[in-house]
Formats: sequence, C-alpha cells, structure tokens
Amino acid sequence: MVQDFKKRFYVSLVITIPILILSPMIQQFLNVDWRFAGDLYILFALSTFVFFYGGLPFLTGAKDELKERTPAMMTLISLAIIVAYVYSTASVFGLAENNFFWELATLVDIMLLGHWIEMRSIMGASKALEELAKLMPSEAHLLNEDGSTTEVEVSELQSGQRVLVKPGEKIPVDGQIVEGKSSVDESMLTGESLPVDKSVDEEAIGGSINGEGSLVLSVTKTGEDTYLSQVITLVKEAQESKSRAQDLANRAAKWLFYGALAAGLITFTIWLLLGYSVSFAIERMVTVLIIACPHALGLAAPLVVAVSTSIAAKNGLLIRNRPAFEEARKIQAVVFDKTGTLTKGEFGVTDILPSDGYMEEDVISYAAAVESQSQHPLAQGIAKKAEASEIQVPKVHDFQSLTGRGLQGTVNDKQVLVVSPGYMKEANLSYSEDSFSKWSFEGKTVVFLLIDSQLAGMIALADIVRETAVEAVSELKSLGVKSIMLTGDHTQVAEYVGKQLGLEEIFAEVLPHEKSEKIVHIQEKEGLRTAMTGDGVNDAPALAKADLGIAVGAGTDVAIETADVVLVKSNPLDVVTIIKLSSATYRKMKQNLWWAAGYNIAAIPLAAGILYPLGIVLSPAVGAILMSLSTVIVAINARLLKI
Repeated sequence: MVQDFKKRFYVSLVITIPILILSPMIQQFLNVDWRFAGDLYILFALSTFVFFYGGLPFLTGAKDELKERTPAMMTLISLAIIVAYVYSTASVFGLAENNFFWELATLVDIMLLGHWIEMRSIMGASKALEELAKLMPSEAHLLNEDGSTTEVEVSELQSGQRVLVKPGEKIPVDGQIVEGKSSVDESMLTGESLPVDKSVDEEAIGGSINGEGSLVLSVTKTGEDTYLSQVITLVKEAQESKSRAQDLANRAAKWLFYGALAAGLITFTIWLLLGYSVSFAIERMVTVLIIACPHALGLAAPLVVAVSTSIAAKNGLLIRNRPAFEEARKIQAVVFDKTGTLTKGEFGVTDILPSDGYMEEDVISYAAAVESQSQHPLAQGIAKKAEASEIQVPKVHDFQSLTGRGLQGTVNDKQVLVVSPGYMKEANLSYSEDSFSKWSFEGKTVVFLLIDSQLAGMIALADIVRETAVEAVSELKSLGVKSIMLTGDHTQVAEYVGKQLGLEEIFAEVLPHEKSEKIVHIQEKEGLRTAMTGDGVNDAPALAKADLGIAVGAGTDVAIETADVVLVKSNPLDVVTIIKLSSATYRKMKQNLWWAAGYNIAAIPLAAGILYPLGIVLSPAVGAILMSLSTVIVAINARLLKI
C-alpha cells in the first residue's frame, strides 16, 4: 500500500502541472492568458485521469465503507472529489459556471501524499514484526551421522536432528546444546544487553547470534512452535486487536461523517440563500467535506497502539490482551508469586559460620570440592558460591553419597563430609544452636561441613531474591501500587523474602487451587484492581482471574494461553514498565483523540466560510492541506511515545 500511494502520488503530481497551467482561474491569478481552442477538453481529460487513477483508493475505500454501513473518512473524501469532478465536468459542457479541476487535482495529490505519509508512519511503528522475521536465517548446517554437514532449508529441519552453528552465525532454530560452549547474543529477542554464556544441556533460541565458539544443537522446536514465531504471533495479535480507544475513535469518525454531510448541505444552502453563485456555494461545501475528514481521528488510536506494541516487544513485554493492557494504568495492587518470580528459583549461599581455625574461604572450598560431584540444587548453590568468589576448589577422591544424610569424600588427604542436621543429631555432634534456629526460622536450609569428624563450619542456603525485585517493589510503592506475595512456600520462608523486599502483604502456604480465591479476596474484600504475576503454570487460574495477568517467562504454553502480558526476561521490574507504558499510551491516545476531534469541530465553521466577512476564505486545496497536517501531527505525536 505504501508503494501504491507513492506511485499514484507522483503520477498524479506530474499530471497536475498541465492542469494548473490550463486552468482559467490560475491564469487569471497569474494575470496571463494561455487559452486556446479546445483547452477545456484537454483539461477535462487530464483531470478525469487524476480523478480515476489518483482517486481510486478513496473511491474503493468509500465503496467498502458504505457496504459495511460504516461511512467514515474514505466516504467523505470520495464525496468531496465526486462533487468537485461532476460540477467541473458540467462546466466544460456549459451546464455550470466555473470548474474546480485544479482544486480537484491538488486535493487528490494532497490526500495521496497524506495517506502515503500515514502509511509510512504505520509501517514504521510496526517495523518490530518485520525486524523479528528477519532474525531467522533461511539455511542451517545439518550434521550427518558421519560428522559431515549438509546445507538445508530451516523449514526442512525436524525435531531431534542436530545442527552445527559456527562462530558469528545466527542460531537457526530453538534447540538444546549437546556439544560446545559459547556466548550468545539474545538482545534482539529478550532485550538482554550482555551476551549470555551457554554450554551443554542449555537451551538456545532461534534468531539469537552465536559468539566465539562452535555449538552443536539438537533441534527441539521448528516452524510455528519456535520461540521467535510465538513472539511474532503475539505481536501481530496485539497490533490487530481492537482497543477501547480505537472503538471510540471509529464511532466518533462515523458520527463525524454524518455531521460533516449535514454541515456541507447546510453550508451549500445558506450561501445560495444569501445570493451567492452555485459554484461558490459548492466550493464552500466541498471545503467543509474535505476539512471534516476524520482521518486524524481514525488514526489517533491505531498509531499509538502500533508504537506502544513495538516498544513493548523490543523491551521484552509481549501484549496479548490489548484492553487489559490499556487498563493496567489503573492497577492498585500487584500480586507476585515467590519462586521464579521474586526469587530466582535456585539455591544460593546466604550465610557462612566457620569454626575456630577455619576461614569462610576454607569452608566453601572443602564443601564445594565434595558438592561438585552432585547435581542436587544445594550442591549447585555451594559450587556457584565458590565460582563467584573465585575460590580454588581442590580435587575430591573416594566420593560417596550418604542417602538422605549428605555427601563424603577425601580432599587433601582429609575425610570431608557435608551433612544434614539429621546426621549431626545421629552423630551427637554439637553446633551453634542459636545460628541454626535463626536461619531455620528464616526458612533457610542449613548444612554442616565436617573435616576428619570435626565441625569445620555451617552453611545456610536459600532461594536467592532477584536483584530487580527490591527495586520493583520500591518503584511500585512510589506509584501508589501495593505489592503482595502469594506463595505455596512455608510462612517463615515467605516472611524472610517479604522482609528483604519490603512487601506490604504476604499470603503463604497457599495451594495452587486457592491462589485464584486469594485474587478474588483482594479484588472484592480489599476493593483493589489487581495484577497477578506468576510463572503461568500453577498460577494459571490466578492469572486468568486477575484484572491483568502477567506471565513471567515466555517459554510455557500455559503462560501464553492465560496471560494478558508475557515478560520475556522474567524481570519483576518489567511489571513497573507495563504500568508506566500503559499510562503513557493512554495519555498519547487521549492527546490524539482530543486533537483530532477538536480540530475537526473547530475547522468545519472556518471551512463553511464563517470568517468570509473578514476576507478569510479557504479553498478546497487549503482545506486538504490543513486536514493532512492534522493527520501528520497525530502521527508525529504517536511516534513521540518512544521518548
């Protein structure tokens, strides 16, 4: 459509030049006389071409609007150019006084130019989809059983096949890494600015860019099932979904058509009754019809919708339910699931208490040596602590798992055990009861390090709170939004996390089926408009019940099915972004609707000639310029949402 309007505009513009030269009114204005026999017929032929070729999109649009019984801007434009063309044609054959061919041609040119600019604005706002689609490469290196590779179309790949991704290449499909280690740039997909380190057994997203290492992937998802395809579908659905403001604008445009038609007929009648010529009365009527075109009104909401959806997608916010997103600005309480939302869902070391003769580094070093042989979440937490603190981990020999009690091994010729409180009781070994009680009350898990049967230290581990969760709760508080935690975890654990975050209310030990009941309680008993933020699986009923359902992580099908908004980056701070973007979007829509409707209401009397006694009169072409200018202002204002 953009190219079509561009082509029609330039062709019509070229034809308009001889139309202007041949027009008696223009010659009179320039004080020249270029008239010759038959010039009006040439003028008629050229204008007829512009009317049908340049005006075709408007005439076709009017036909569609009238067919659906929703007359709006296309019908108004068509009515204006049809009246101008029919009256001007009548003048060529001596049935009327003046002709409006030059005004008809310039009006069509300006309308085409206005539409072209608008289409480019819409395309610019919707570029996110195009850019996302470009991310996916068309070919992949399929690994054969003998180790050789074959170039195949990405569309031919099947689940379970293995593909080679060379350094610097785009990852062709979603898959699990089976060989290799590399850093992967996922910024275009998740908004994460830094490359993410990936190794064996980790997932790689199709469309992301491989770094310095070679990777072998086992294909897990293809075609429409891939993460990128899901994102494209979600963005497309969001851009196509009707918003409440858009519906209001469309209804207003329909009534404005009837108002403009009535104003045009009244204008025509009054000027005739005042004794002015038919051509003058028609010129006033045509100007009213043109300037009343609710073009800006029709685009006021869709342009803002397109821009906000694009901004959201680029920031890892996938909007599924447009009306729910628009109402997010009214949210009074945000309910967070704990595990995986406010916390990382993985254990980390929170406290270390070394015994006499040992340092914290010694405790972690010996414990990590034994734990490095285990896949248990607690073991991984201690191993990550050693890695993060850059503590050297010695080798372990004679490793053995003590079922239900802990692990043991030989490290630096010493017998090392990492054991549970139960083992300590069985062995009747003493430890700091105060520290143990304090940590246990906070919901932490405590393990003990024994070296040669002597207590070397105590380590407390807990689900790590996300760094951004504290900031999110603080920002929500500044916006006047209440933060609430809803979790199935123990009360002590919930209160420990809640205290760290400064949460205002906590519901702990809540079963999955009770979560939606708690949402209803907050909505009805506390009278708060509520958003629910969860992982989209056990939180699905609560997500559906909330005024705004926000799923953390776009990987689960349930999240995509039940949530109004999906957070790609699993970042609690993005909840604040949703509320702020919703407020900014609503503000821009309101500005555009007020400008577009107010402009039309104020401009119609001016077009009708109310200031004619003061010598101010608008021609149809000037009316078209003003109308297009209004549309451009609306388009620019929508684009300013990015700021």
